Amino acid sequence: MGWIDAELVLTALAAMLSPTTLTFSVLVLVLGDRPLRTGLWFYLGALGATLGIGVAAAFVLGNAAASSTPSEPKTWVAVLDVAFALALLALVVWVLRRPANPQRTAGMIEQMQKVASSPIVAVVGAGAALANPGAFIPIALKDISELDPSATQYIVNWVFFSLVSLLPLATALLLLLLAPGWTKHALLGVRSWLERNARNVAAGIVVLLALSLLRNGIAGLIA
Repeated sequence: MGWIDAELVLTALAAMLSPTTLTFSVLVLVLGDRPLRTGLWFYLGALGATLGIGVAAAFVLGNAAASSTPSEPKTWVAVLDVAFALALLALVVWVLRRPANPQRTAGMIEQMQKVASSPIVAVVGAGAALANPGAFIPIALKDISELDPSATQYIVNWVFFSLVSLLPLATALLLLLLAPGWTKHALLGVRSWLERNARNVAAGIVVLLALSLLRNGIAGLIA
């Protein structure tokens, strides 16, 4: 595995562990009367939106970020890496310094209660808006473009990123299907754990990703 592949994996993990996405994903499963139905449509909305963005970007970006010397990224890619890294580090500092906000949590719960009792179209739309990888999408697109992929490789890499970023929700849905009683009880515990620890775990992965981006950006600028 090369450094670009490793960076793509870190990006997918950072997206997967995003506290906001995780919280919305858990809430949609614990607040509704039909969690499997609601969660499935929520997941399909998020996955469809993420895959759609990747398909569109394949035509726009393609392999524009690829360098003939992978260890020395193009100058504009290096500048982008440094900008991404600094933005991620600033985000981590801001999130960790921000005190817990009960009103924000209550707002998220109220929002997801409405989603859980909404028609299918609204649930799919909520999934597309609330559970997509968000800010990590541009980084993943840049990483894949740097790999100079063929059309098939691009699809495989983007599907990998999309599936990993939504893996917790997919796993919860599978467990709900296989063991609904146990899973519903476990999700309540997961929700409490997320409120206490999720942002610290996510911050660690994001810092690793930022350091990888910074290292690659500096390497490209001084090459």
